[in-house]
Amino acid sequence: MSVCNSVKIDQQSSELHFLRQTPKQWRESPEKPIVYAPKEETIFLSGGLTLLQDSLIEAALRSLGYHFIALPEPDFDAFRTGKAYGNKAQCNPTYFTVGNLVKYLIDLRDNHGISSEEIVRRYVYITAGGCGPCRFGMYITEYKKALRDAGFEGFRITSFDHEKGIFQGDDIETQLIDYTPSFFIRLIKAVVIGDLLNIAGYRMRPYETTAGATDAALAQCRALLSDAFLEGKSLPLTLLKARKLLNKVPLDRSIKKPKVMVMGEFWASLTEGDGNYGLYRFLESEGAECIPQPVLNRLMLSIWEAKEANEKRRLLPSDQTIDFSYAKTRFLVSLAKKAIEWHVKLYAKLLGIRYHLPDMDKLAELGKKYYTIECNGGEGHLEVAHLIEAVKEKLAHLVISVKPFGCMPSSGVSDGVQSLVTAHFPEANFLAVETSGEGAANFYSRVQMALFKAKEALKEEGA
Repeated sequence: MSVCNSVKIDQQSSELHFLRQTPKQWRESPEKPIVYAPKEETIFLSGGLTLLQDSLIEAALRSLGYHFIALPEPDFDAFRTGKAYGNKAQCNPTYFTVGNLVKYLIDLRDNHGISSEEIVRRYVYITAGGCGPCRFGMYITEYKKALRDAGFEGFRITSFDHEKGIFQGDDIETQLIDYTPSFFIRLIKAVVIGDLLNIAGYRMRPYETTAGATDAALAQCRALLSDAFLEGKSLPLTLLKARKLLNKVPLDRSIKKPKVMVMGEFWASLTEGDGNYGLYRFLESEGAECIPQPVLNRLMLSIWEAKEANEKRRLLPSDQTIDFSYAKTRFLVSLAKKAIEWHVKLYAKLLGIRYHLPDMDKLAELGKKYYTIECNGGEGHLEVAHLIEAVKEKLAHLVISVKPFGCMPSSGVSDGVQSLVTAHFPEANFLAVETSGEGAANFYSRVQMALFKAKEALKEEGA
């Protein structure tokens, strides 16, 4: 045998050995067909907003006949589970949310005796999908990959486009969830009430004279409102009862505290636990009053973006089809905006709190000098506009932008564009911080330094 033939045979053997050792290519669809449980036996899982909102959404969807369970708040165990089963180089929200679902299912299997086959057959996860300049568009694939590797191949994920709100198309999966306007209206009511109760809590908790009194009152409000959703009771009357509970909490506002506005990447700025190192509770423990950005802000931004996109239709060649579609979309967007504004105004009045939805046209005007408002990835121009508004109108002594390590839309804004903004507004006290699942000590240290400046600014106001 010649040397060349020997080398060729060895090469072929090496290639065959490599092919035998290489894992099979991952595919999104399960290899074997699965007979899933009918809709009436299906259990729906979801989560990802604030704890209060997730609880109200659970009650709201159960009132529509769905067997719905809100997942517990993601913690560091969920983060580690997400890293174990997920792809490398993902961002915090991916690891926390994917890991939270996998961790929950593993607990059902290992501690509650439900087989993997039964879990796959009966359980479904509801999530928001969509496109954008970050990893968000890959979340669903990440869920399916991690679920397969954890032993739950074929587990169902049903999604809706987070940017379309109640205007979902016919291309989404409707066999299990009826994504009708009534579904989203009930969902939005739960989100609105949850936002308003959270805002009330952040305004009260720093000034309570009895530690834990605000949280106890909010828990009672949550129970009352969940019961109202489940039993079809009047939400306005229930909100009046909730108002009485909140009014019973003794407060002492004689001690002034610095106000800290928290914004940034949607999930990182919204979560209340390990995902952002418990940022809100840490700020309160350091003597600050938090101003969160409610879920409603993101919803109003989506409506504003839909309105702007529709207006650009006029630049297209005009014909009857385009004109009809333009008029229809304009009407629906206007109707959605007015309905949300009406509900927010009514519910806030019933709860006895002052709150106004942000003026999206005003914020766009503030932000467009520094950010191309046609770019709608992440929070778009809102981060820039909120900082300028906070400085000009003296809304906060410190503005924090929090985002996962490597978050492309938010990091590009806070680490790039905001540098120019703070150069033009040197009085701004702005801090951009990242989370990565580790590094809490450095995170807290930076927040404390910025908060010290906020406290000094508060003292100067009283001088």
